[in-house]
Amino acid sequence: MEGLTDYAGDIFNPYLREWKEGGGRIVGYACVATPREFLDAAGVLPYRIRALGNPDRELADAYLARFNCGFCRACLQLGLDGSYDFLDGLVETNGCDHLRGMFENWQYVKKLDFFHYLHVPHLISEEALEFFAEELELYREAISAHFGVDVSDASLLEAMERSNRVRGKLRELFSLREKERPCLTGTDVLAALLLESSLPPAVFEEYLDGLLATVRSREVSGYRSRLLLAGSASDELGLVKEIEGVGGLVVTDALCYGTRAFWALPELEGDPIHAMAESYLKNLYCARMFDDYPNRLAFVMDAARRAGVEGAVLVYNKFCDLHGVENVSLRTDLEKEGIPVLILEKEYGAGADIGRIRTRVQAFLERIGG
Repeated sequence: MEGLTDYAGDIFNPYLREWKEGGGRIVGYACVATPREFLDAAGVLPYRIRALGNPDRELADAYLARFNCGFCRACLQLGLDGSYDFLDGLVETNGCDHLRGMFENWQYVKKLDFFHYLHVPHLISEEALEFFAEELELYREAISAHFGVDVSDASLLEAMERSNRVRGKLRELFSLREKERPCLTGTDVLAALLLESSLPPAVFEEYLDGLLATVRSREVSGYRSRLLLAGSASDELGLVKEIEGVGGLVVTDALCYGTRAFWALPELEGDPIHAMAESYLKNLYCARMFDDYPNRLAFVMDAARRAGVEGAVLVYNKFCDLHGVENVSLRTDLEKEGIPVLILEKEYGAGADIGRIRTRVQAFLERIGG
């Protein structure tokens, strides 16, 4: 598992280097609302932008003020300082204003050859689904035109089948930490997911098969309480390690760098464009969506019940309005169901904040009897 964690902590891992040296193209995206299958169908490697707890902001702060999300500023920093110069393009979505600011300033400075804005509706309705299907058609046309590849329905269905196969195996992996006697820690699982979004699909699927075969006999011990982790975008392995280091085992989550990234399985029958429009829009479970809180709450509660959690930690990055507000509602509803909650505001990637986080988690574990 250490090797897995090591690769998950790399921006440009050896597999990406080999892919590029072989003439492969890589396009970056950040939001789980971005259907990666279109890029895969074109033979382009979809790469999920991450900051991995990067604390530096000096270049980014010239373009995004300090009252913007630290995660977005940290990603922008890596885009501007050359860490992501291996990318051949970017796909922007309107996930939140901070994320848009990150993408648009990145493109303003770097001027990548391929840059596509995918407009994702904020509502779930028949009209919104039709609109999103039209956006996905434009997305397909843009990829086909730029990379000189015909992204046909047949190639899309093949990519969807590959993606669904990996998603199913990721579900199986995640279920191993939900067991009464977990086989994996939350750190292990986040590392696997970070690796999944930075490897060629076939390479990751082979790796995942081996991982599933080896971890079933493991048993995690020495923890004090079983926790659910939810809230803002968080790719910080260090944060999860700190929570687990004081005895709070993360046995499930409702994160976009977690279950929300792969839980839905698009239908493989009929028109692939409409199938993906429906699957992605109806299964975001994101605070950006209007009038969808009951579904988000149900998703969180299902995860909590499956894993038998004894408490929930709701994190949000400083200045994240979406999850700052959402977490208040979640705390109220989770506590009504008898699940104790810790709301944890944090500065993304700030090492100086670790001591405070550790102290608050320790106090929470004491409160819930862990």
